[in-house]
Amino acid sequence: MPDNPLSRRQFVSVAGTASAAMLAGCDGDGGSNELELVHWWTAGGEEDAIQALIDGYEEEYDYTVNNNPAPGGAGSALDTVIQNRVLNENPPGTFQIWPGKAMNTYLDSDVLADIGSVWTDEMQSAYQDGVMELAQTDDGTFVAVPVNIHRLNNLFYNVSVVEDAGVDPASLETPGDVLTAMETVEAETDAAGMAHQTSAQWSTVQLWEDILVGQAGVDTYLDVLDGNVAANEQAVKDALQLTADYREYFIEDAGSVSWDTGNQSVIQDEAAFLHQGDWAAGQYKSAEDFEYGTDWDYVPFPGTGDVYHVVSDAFVMPQPNPSPDATEAWLSYAGSVDGQIAFNTNKGSIPPRTDVSMDEFGPFLTSQSEDFGASTAQPPTIAHGTGVTPTVKGNVEDAFADFIANWNVDDTYSGIESAFN
Repeated sequence: MPDNPLSRRQFVSVAGTASAAMLAGCDGDGGSNELELVHWWTAGGEEDAIQALIDGYEEEYDYTVNNNPAPGGAGSALDTVIQNRVLNENPPGTFQIWPGKAMNTYLDSDVLADIGSVWTDEMQSAYQDGVMELAQTDDGTFVAVPVNIHRLNNLFYNVSVVEDAGVDPASLETPGDVLTAMETVEAETDAAGMAHQTSAQWSTVQLWEDILVGQAGVDTYLDVLDGNVAANEQAVKDALQLTADYREYFIEDAGSVSWDTGNQSVIQDEAAFLHQGDWAAGQYKSAEDFEYGTDWDYVPFPGTGDVYHVVSDAFVMPQPNPSPDATEAWLSYAGSVDGQIAFNTNKGSIPPRTDVSMDEFGPFLTSQSEDFGASTAQPPTIAHGTGVTPTVKGNVEDAFADFIANWNVDDTYSGIESAFN
């Protein structure tokens, strides 16, 4: 959550005034030719991806981009920046957001403009239905353009480390098998079991989510997302306990590093596994002499093989908007075939459009795309806010802050149950 969250009354009041100003003052005015873009991508392949999207946009249109990142906190730093700027009636041209329930704060405050003109019939026909629904309000108004699809339930691994340990990741069938594999890695090699970070809560929330799916199934997980935590008490506690058991095999500096810094342990043969979204592959792609299939590989997180645990990134048009024409052009480019190739080939994600050739994406992303097509469930996520409201997400993060501090299963379960109330 933001360090200094704004009161909802203030946010709604000022944002509503801002919306009126947008409607009254921007008709027929294209605004600035410079598009200010706010996002949180500053690591490895993520930085390469947004720069590739910017470069393609500037080649396609007569606009320039003021690239103004606000990294940190799995999006909370960006939320603080955007909400403060909305209060000051000074939003950027566009900003990154997770579509779905993560947009509720802005939708409730009427901050996001209707961008139906961007969603041409051609674009709508090309998008995956589920992701396109995340871009709409309950009444079907388009307010966002998803630019990618990420899979959260990947278990990446360093090939040489697991081979030295005598571990076959393809043989792991359950989340409990991962624990056994990490025990073996640390007994047989000098490497840590998992390059996991605990300095921010989201990675551990994400890990717990996939342990829950892997142990109890998608239906149980979705029931928890619906707020029926008490009805699934044992499953929730079992997943928390296994998460706590995993901690014995995290890298030593887990509590002081970011996910990408921790991931260097996999790249440098100092850790065997990483549970992470497929953006980690973008970092592997940027690393020297670290090749897919030879130096690193992945399996679906054990127990979740037919699941594609989805999060998507999107862009929106806040209002009042300082550069409406440039912003609309950006949204159109982000939703185009060229834009999605430029972005996703670097980001380590697959395009939400169904008409994008995978020829330029390489074997890893092609495999991810095939997994998506074969998946039987595509649940949203707590950790990235697509499956719960911002309030619930913040409450769960608070529960996990305590969990990471003391690894107390019962207390954390109570925190999760309260989070949905």
